[in-house]
Amino acid sequence: MKFLFIIQGEGRGHMTQAISMSQILNEMGHEVSVVCIGKSQRREIPEFVSRNIHAPIYLFDSPNFVTDKSQKSINLSKTILGNLLKFKTFKKSLEQIDQLVKKHQPDVILNFYDILGGLYNALYRPECQFWVIGHQYLIHHPEFPFASGQPLQKLLFKINTHITSLGADSILALSFRSLPSHQVKNLHVLPPLLRKEVKNLQPRQGDFFLAYMVNPGYAEEIILEAQNNPEIQIEAFWDKKGEPKIRQLLPNLIFHKVDDKLFLEKMAACKGMLTTAGFESVCEAMYLGKYVQMVPVKGQYEQACNALDAKISGAGIIAKSFDIQKLERVLMFNSPNKIQNQNWIDSFQSRFENALKQSFEKDLQENNYTLDLKKGIPAH
Repeated sequence: MKFLFIIQGEGRGHMTQAISMSQILNEMGHEVSVVCIGKSQRREIPEFVSRNIHAPIYLFDSPNFVTDKSQKSINLSKTILGNLLKFKTFKKSLEQIDQLVKKHQPDVILNFYDILGGLYNALYRPECQFWVIGHQYLIHHPEFPFASGQPLQKLLFKINTHITSLGADSILALSFRSLPSHQVKNLHVLPPLLRKEVKNLQPRQGDFFLAYMVNPGYAEEIILEAQNNPEIQIEAFWDKKGEPKIRQLLPNLIFHKVDDKLFLEKMAACKGMLTTAGFESVCEAMYLGKYVQMVPVKGQYEQACNALDAKISGAGIIAKSFDIQKLERVLMFNSPNKIQNQNWIDSFQSRFENALKQSFEKDLQENNYTLDLKKGIPAH
């Protein structure tokens, strides 16, 4: 079968998930024919994406968050207004996606939480199946923990998630941990989607802490922590535009431009990790047995939920700001259950195959076909 990916370009998580999925689909005998990635002015698409996804990549303008002047918290009103004013731009993006769908004629469009992906399916009604994948879709499960005290943000999060999945034939909800069965139609709870590169690493205990932040404004907190704790070594990663590959700001603090291979190597060797609450990075740390201190991006309700869910799953602790000494104290008594986490995550492919079979079961029955999952093609 042929797949077309639509990927939200905010952060690295959805892009690394797409890399993982392309690897799995290729092993199953399927083809990723084209990849569409939503772009924004404040971010660059990392080089590792084109290096690891062996399919044509097209960039399109997509709705994105607007941060405050410090580039830390999300400005909700400016985000909504700014995206509404770009209606004509996003209309062109939808037309661009439609041209690619008509050209490549995929069997499945797989949307990695981009809002235009859902709008495209609702407005253009492509003949192929439309699937969505991401941790956000776990909100349909009764055991998903919603963060408290932010009713408007919670409502907007639900609306956004609903729009990204309009008319979805299959909803693939990624979860930190195994959850009991549910009765929600088309919802499949799957493990985190991690790449071979993560699973092939050999974790060890190094002498430094790793830091990763979605918004470069959080770099100020890391710099302050390094200044206040000169005896502690920190290696940090950011995706700030215009920065060199490596910048040593202090004797005990090095900033790296986002480099996926190097980032994973550092994660495997660190004592612990400080990060905003992106789903993918926390899952990688769990798999490698690294404890995490999570500081959810201010104004981004989704990250508040991520952090709460990760804490329940034993991944780490939640903080309002980065505090290395607090993380050091917690590390004396805590560590993730690496074996349990790895067993759950390693079961992804078998569970995905089951979801794939269920999604096409009706079509296969109508055409008197069976699905050869190893080869990925229908057979009489």
